[in-house]
Amino acid sequence: QVQLVESGGGLVQPGGSLRLSCVVSGSIFSIDAMGWYRQAPGKQRELVAQIPSDDSTNYAESVKGRFTISRDNAKNTVYLQMNSLKSEDTAVYYCNVRYYRYKWDAAVGRFLEVWGQGTLVTVSS
Repeated sequence: QVQLVESGGGLVQPGGSLRLSCVVSGSIFSIDAMGWYRQAPGKQRELVAQIPSDDSTNYAESVKGRFTISRDNAKNTVYLQMNSLKSEDTAVYYCNVRYYRYKWDAAVGRFLEVWGQGTLVTVSS
């Protein structure tokens, strides 16, 4: 069974930094896209940043220039470096991974998707 284990959330003051990590465990052929979403109280879940297999990156406008997503394929891990944090960044952050279970899934572009359990980031003085 493929699982994601997230870490790195916590309480930080405005202007501070945090680094989230998400490790993929389980048997897979390869990973396609990896990303981070967040959900604030009373709001819908939104995309924060995504990094496809070609290492291009996509960011929500609200985090551009402050957050950086990266991945270590050897460790099946994705990171989210968050700098200059603001109170409006407070949310539960979820890791999302699209992967190919077997080689033939990759050949036909059939991916599966898995979510992490979420890690709380609170930005407050």
